Amino acid sequence: MCGLAGLYYPETPKPVDPARIRTMIDAMAARGPDGEGVWTAPGVGFGHRRLSIIDVEGSPQPMHDPSGALSVLFNGCIYNYRELRAELGAKGWAFQTAGDTEVLLAAWSAWGPAMLDRLDGMFAFVLHDSRSQRLFMARDRLGVKPLHYARLADGALAFSSELKGLLAHPLLRRVADVRAVEDFMAFGYVPDDACIIAGVSKLPAGHYLLVERGKPVPAPIQWWDVSFADRRRGSVRALEEELVDHLRTAVRSRLVADVPLGAFLSGGVDSSAVVALMAEATPQAVRTCTIGFDEAGHDERGYAALVADRFRTDHSERVVRSDDFGLIDRIVAAFDEPFADASALATYQVCALAREKVTVALSGDGADEIFAGYRRYRFQAAEERVRAILPAEWRRRVFGAVGAAYPKADWAPRPLRAKTTLLSLAMDGGEGYARAVGVTDPALRRRLFTDAARRALGGHRAEDRYVAAMAAAPARDAIDRAQYADIKIWLPGDILAKTDRTSMAVSLEAREPLLDHRLVSFAASLPASLRLRRGEGKWLMKKAMERYLPKQVLYRPKMGFVTPVSAWFRGPLAGEAAALARSRTLADTGWFDLAALADLAEAHRSGRAEHGRTLWQFVMLERSLRRLFG
Repeated sequence: MCGLAGLYYPETPKPVDPARIRTMIDAMAARGPDGEGVWTAPGVGFGHRRLSIIDVEGSPQPMHDPSGALSVLFNGCIYNYRELRAELGAKGWAFQTAGDTEVLLAAWSAWGPAMLDRLDGMFAFVLHDSRSQRLFMARDRLGVKPLHYARLADGALAFSSELKGLLAHPLLRRVADVRAVEDFMAFGYVPDDACIIAGVSKLPAGHYLLVERGKPVPAPIQWWDVSFADRRRGSVRALEEELVDHLRTAVRSRLVADVPLGAFLSGGVDSSAVVALMAEATPQAVRTCTIGFDEAGHDERGYAALVADRFRTDHSERVVRSDDFGLIDRIVAAFDEPFADASALATYQVCALAREKVTVALSGDGADEIFAGYRRYRFQAAEERVRAILPAEWRRRVFGAVGAAYPKADWAPRPLRAKTTLLSLAMDGGEGYARAVGVTDPALRRRLFTDAARRALGGHRAEDRYVAAMAAAPARDAIDRAQYADIKIWLPGDILAKTDRTSMAVSLEAREPLLDHRLVSFAASLPASLRLRRGEGKWLMKKAMERYLPKQVLYRPKMGFVTPVSAWFRGPLAGEAAALARSRTLADTGWFDLAALADLAEAHRSGRAEHGRTLWQFVMLERSLRRLFG
């Protein structure tokens, strides 16, 4: 795992100052503490910080082919690099190193952009071909590894693993994009099709960008997508066995490393399944680590210990305080853009614990998205059945009126909190689901934004991307469409960004076997009833893992990393919530009605309303803006 950055001049091959490249990569030093390299040529400059995982003593970057015509920067891991080395060696490529980076040079020489279809891995890489005067940038299928880019005033195309690498260049204009603020307030993160800095783009997952000197910089091209349009046939037993084979292959492929390797273990289905299959694949004890909380309702250590004992892992655990908000500034620094998924605090802590013993850790990320593990999928399917029966106009009139009149009842038992469901039923499926995955709803955002901010948005609305993704999804039913949209938007924007930034902040490589692209495609082809059955998400995965894991692990209620932000803002952070309305940083933007924000904080503190997640968004936004813009 590494950090890369560089410059490319598409029109005129201007000279590149090596010191400028070094400043860009030094801004991401934690991504690569084991080595660094800078290379420049007319019109191009590459910089790299390395975390050594494979071929530890070899494979320096930037890497060049023997002729010097091809140069590459690479962040990630190609899991099938040995097979590709054998194939490319048979074609005549004489490898100079023992790692996976050189495979990219050989693959480009042999296949050009079609090389991407042959890569099994997580990656973001940039390749320069001086013979054809082309720059090739590519990102892996699901968006595990990030890649940002922007045009600068002097004509350069600047690129970097993280936004902080671009921010280190003095020609990048630091102008905030209010549309990204709207997106952040809606979802709690800035999606991959947006950026808090105007003019900065993120290469989308499963896309590449091919730039030729003397031609305009084109739009990225999609080279991979997941389809829910086809259905796999076969008995439950046969599909269960096929699933286990996919899981085994995915886990075993990610065990390639020349450094210590372990796994996160929460005691939930996903991480437990990964640990079980790791234990099956290696003679050594698997190194596992668990974070526990000082609140019993959020502490999963007992389940993690059960799994660790079952597979005799080398297990470490650490109890952290549920009120450990002292990490806020560290999280802000790691993410650059505002990021309000509060579980990032716990994810950072489990990464830090893992790094004490290993350099690579396997995670259980992705199973909820590909096997329909979230509760919201169940609700979406039920709501779509109602929408299919009742006329749209009747739903809008009746459910809309009842939902508007129904009390919000944040304090009530969950079955009595019907307001959200009633309002959702008044909408089309895409709109309703977009609201379900959101944090701060459109009505509250309108109340908090100033007239000037609303004019600046120009009609931009965060939920529209979900509506569009679900409408265009290669899918058969409501669950398919919701999962597809989450895989395209939520997964790279929130889940994978969280894991990448928190792991890289402590120089740890995280790998996601449950996002193996063959496993993802297989899961998407399963009948919806095998993903979600009788209200049980991940149904076939749980059934398949019964041979490995106890039922009290497989079928217990989902917990996850829960951070009690609502309690914080009624207790130790109540003053910070109230101070938001006096923030010079927020005031200077001109975007927010600070009197409305003060009312929001007081309503939450007094218990009259539940606004903990929105207040957390404002805390993270305020600190991010302060860091980005001073």
